[in-house]
Amino acid sequence: MTAVLELRHAVAGYPDRPVLQDVSVAVAPGEVLAVLGANGSGKSTLVRVGLGLLPLTSGSATLFGTPVSRFRQRHRVGYVPQRLGAGSGVPATVAEVVGSGRLPRRRVGAGRRPADRAAVERAIAAVGLAARRSEPVATLSGGQQQRALIARALATEPDLLVLDEPTAGVDATSQATFAGTVRDFVAGGGTVLLVAHELGPLADLVDRAVVLHHGRVVHDGPVPAPAGHHAAPGHDHVHPHAPAEPPGIWQGSDR
Repeated sequence: MTAVLELRHAVAGYPDRPVLQDVSVAVAPGEVLAVLGANGSGKSTLVRVGLGLLPLTSGSATLFGTPVSRFRQRHRVGYVPQRLGAGSGVPATVAEVVGSGRLPRRRVGAGRRPADRAAVERAIAAVGLAARRSEPVATLSGGQQQRALIARALATEPDLLVLDEPTAGVDATSQATFAGTVRDFVAGGGTVLLVAHELGPLADLVDRAVVLHHGRVVHDGPVPAPAGHHAAPGHDHVHPHAPAEPPGIWQGSDR
């Protein structure tokens, strides 16, 4: 079975700082894979390398069996990057922001088709924003803006949904709505790559977890107990963690 996304012996980073060091990870079709780790562990870098947004120093990265440098079927991937405001200073409505997710499926110069409009409406409804579809996205709460970005990714009708810290700073209502949206996406045959600090309501959706520590994979298998403990309702996260050894790897999010 061809992996949806696969890194083999991936080495990547920046001129003054290597981030990923000999990382091999594969995401199977229909799987929900969580990538966990501390600040600077390489979680977001792994995502960017896997999507071809950051070049490899060595190793390989493929999407649906094709090297990322040659992958052109961008409509097959829905991506919600880390902490990107949906408004971004542009006076766009929720429907307009979500509608931009259809661009990868349109031919150059082609207008919106009925299929585009239907996909946008389904995506908006899926994240619980139907009543706000005509409102400027900048007027929404942070959680609602995040839902709009997730709807934009869903409007693409992707096979793979890549979510980088999607619930960070998001209210409980939006987290619950988001978890239901992901559950429906997976039930429809979708694959999810999730970068997360605390899994919260997403914990029961995760099939497998990869833990990064200093740019290396230190765990690949069932969700480790520390992740579930930190995601538990009522857990107070304001406490110290050991910096060098698991379970100290759970604090913070990647840059």
